[in-house]
Amino acid sequence: MSDTFRVQEYMKHGIEDLVRDAMRATLKNPRESAFMARFGLASAKASRLRAKQEKEGLHVPPFLICSITSSCNLHCAGCYSRSNHATMDCAPTQQLTSEEWLRIFEEADDLGVSFILLAGGEPMLRRDIITAAGKRQNILFPIFTNGTFMDAEYFELLDKCRNLLPVMSIEGGKAETDARRSPGVYEKLIKNMDELNRRGLIFGASVTATTENMQESVSDAFLDSLAARGCKVVFYIEYVPVTEESKHLAPGDKERDFLREKLNALRRQRPEMLFISFPGDEKDIGGCLAAGRGFFHINSHGGAEPCPFSPYSDINVKDTSLKDAIASGLFERLREGHLLEEDHAGGCVLFERKAQVEQIMEDLKG
Repeated sequence: MSDTFRVQEYMKHGIEDLVRDAMRATLKNPRESAFMARFGLASAKASRLRAKQEKEGLHVPPFLICSITSSCNLHCAGCYSRSNHATMDCAPTQQLTSEEWLRIFEEADDLGVSFILLAGGEPMLRRDIITAAGKRQNILFPIFTNGTFMDAEYFELLDKCRNLLPVMSIEGGKAETDARRSPGVYEKLIKNMDELNRRGLIFGASVTATTENMQESVSDAFLDSLAARGCKVVFYIEYVPVTEESKHLAPGDKERDFLREKLNALRRQRPEMLFISFPGDEKDIGGCLAAGRGFFHINSHGGAEPCPFSPYSDINVKDTSLKDAIASGLFERLREGHLLEEDHAGGCVLFERKAQVEQIMEDLKG
């Protein structure tokens, strides 16, 4: 079995399971359930389109991550984006316009991309782009937000466009969240969750899983609190160490095994919620899914990167098509080599092996 075929089958079955579980989780919400049924049909069609292109020699990943702004109002402890200088306080310049992002979303739809994760910076600073995303109903857009800019206008947009799914970053309870993100953020998130629940809107939560908060973030008390407020999906993102001093926070094999076993149990015990880990159990599929194997990243200036933790690009979607970006020299070198299959200590093998990625970039320039 070829590597690309194995990844394609893994992603296909993973999406089918995800859509099925999402439909089950929204059965008590008629409007959300109706949207998920329509999206299920659209994702099945997209899967067939990706399979057809695979036979023609083009491997299209079902996921895309788009950092739609480099601006953010918070200074979260250990932020990889600020460490990479991808996020800043100053007013962003030369970033893609809403029209350019809409063109990318349209191309993604035509290629069979089913999920586009909107990130930043703080993505809700770009209301124009999120409004544009709402027009592409065949694609589900999880919006990874710190939650501090959610307002009445956003609540109305989310109600109108059910393909927009807010995913608010929370680190556990009040102490854990405010310590990493800023005093008062936890209360703002709880207020947002209660308002979304009151309106019958589906939302998710995102936890940066570290050695310090892992037990708390999978505890019954924490998950009961989220479930009571209507949360339907929880993402667990493994912490990527940005300095030598923060390496102890990155989950090791012991913590990953614990998280995988705990999430498998939670999926059986709490069918009303979805539990998604990133990067998940890479060993089952032969390594990392970045560089277009399962997803890739577009930064706020249009650079196509292997993933948000690996900010290297040899092609810009502002100047070319999304289809060409998938076949970029950097992505092809990474997919053809063995770098993505290597063991690593943190949440991202490319972040840990950045010297090797930089060497590939130098070779491409030569």
